[in-house]
Amino acid sequence: WLKCPTAAASAFPKEACAYCPQAFFKMQNDEGRIVDLYLPRKCSATNRLIPAKEHGAVQLNIGQVDEQGRYTGEFFTFALAGFIRQRGESDSCLNRLLHEKGLLTFSK
Repeated sequence: WLKCPTAAASAFPKEACAYCPQAFFKMQNDEGRIVDLYLPRKCSATNRLIPAKEHGAVQLNIGQVDEQGRYTGEFFTFALAGFIRQRGESDSCLNRLLHEKGLLTFSK
C-alpha cells in the first residue's frame, strides 16, 4: 500500500483503493456503524480489557424501577473481571459503581 496515492498524505489511507489492503478498514455497514463480530468488554471497576476466554468475568444488568417498583425498561450494565472477583473485591467495587451512578446511597 506504499504505492497508494491516498496514503502519501497520511500513514493510514482514508478510503479503499486498488493498492490498499482491506485490513486497515473497520467493518462498517452502509450507515457507517461499526459491525464487528466481537467487541471486547472492559471491566467497569478497573478499565481492563476482559479477554474472550476469561470465564471468571461476570456482566450484570441493573434495572431501573419507578416509584411503584415496576421495571421501566432502562438498565445499567456493569462488567467485572475475574481478577477483581478472585481478589474478593467485587462487592466493594460494585457498591462504588452503583454509588457513582446514583443507584445506591450510604446514608441511614
